Amino acid sequence: MKISELIDEHLIITELAGKSKQQILEELSDHLALHKQGIDSDKLLRVLIEREKLGSTGIGNGIAIPHGKLEGLDNIALVFGKSSGGIDFESIDGKPVHLVFLLVAPSNSAGVHLKALARISRLLKDKNFREKLLHASDARNLYQIVVTEDDKIDH
Repeated sequence: MKISELIDEHLIITELAGKSKQQILEELSDHLALHKQGIDSDKLLRVLIEREKLGSTGIGNGIAIPHGKLEGLDNIALVFGKSSGGIDFESIDGKPVHLVFLLVAPSNSAGVHLKALARISRLLKDKNFREKLLHASDARNLYQIVVTEDDKIDH
C-alpha cells in the first residue's frame, strides 16, 4: 500500500490553525470529514482522543501520527497537516510537532491499518523528507514530495 494512494492535494493542510493537540485533532477530523464520505467528524474525534489517552501519537522528531478505527468506514483514509510554529502534542521527545499525518481505518482492518502506519513511519524516518515537507509552500508541492518519496521506498 502506498501513501500516495491514500492522499491527494485536498487532504493536505499547508498551515494548521490549531495551537493545541485538541484543536489539531478537531481541525484534521473536520477536514477529513469534509473531503471523505462516510466519516463523521465528531465520532472520529472521539476515537482519536481515546487513542491519545493510551499514549501520545507524537512519535518524536516533530512528527505525530494520530490514528484510530472507525465503524462504518469502507476504506482507510489519511489527511496531512503542517504547523510551522509547532504544537505541544505531548511527544515522546518533548519537542513540538510540525508534521501530522492522521490515519483512520475501518474497524475490521487491523492488517491494512498497521501496514499504512508502518509505511508512514518509514517515510518520516528520513530527515531529508521531513525537511522537504517543512519547507514546502503549497499543497501541490507537499503532495509531490510525498508521492516522490513514497515511490523511492519500493525501489
